[in-house]
Amino acid sequence: MSVGGGSGVQANINMTPMIDILLVLLIIFMAISPVSPKGLQALAPQPPPPNAPPPPDNDRTVVIVVDKNHNWKINQEDIPEDRIEDRLIDIFKTRAERVVFVRGDPDLEFQWVARAIDHAHGANIDKVGLMTPKVEEGH
Repeated sequence: MSVGGGSGVQANINMTPMIDILLVLLIIFMAISPVSPKGLQALAPQPPPPNAPPPPDNDRTVVIVVDKNHNWKINQEDIPEDRIEDRLIDIFKTRAERVVFVRGDPDLEFQWVARAIDHAHGANIDKVGLMTPKVEEGH
């Protein structure tokens, strides 16, 4: 460290302002980064407790089924894919609880299940659940 003298102009970098700038940039990027990733919202139905009686409103459950040949059903009714949203709107006209489940064939690509979820959201369904083989067995 020099105390003075007549050596002239020195070309030393002052690191303190550069570190301050880096800390400010770090805080800015932390503040604007997304906190949680976005994706399809889906619920997994919970299995009933063992030795429990079946629920009385089991007939009110709506299940969209997509089989391995890409045929669509709502419960047991065959429906073409372009009419799914209209049929769901008709079903849920009088219902307060807007919940539907989606069941896809195990060999089906997930894009078909995602399309079923999109159709449900297009019909203003609040909650969409996914049916899996383990849930259907009660595990």
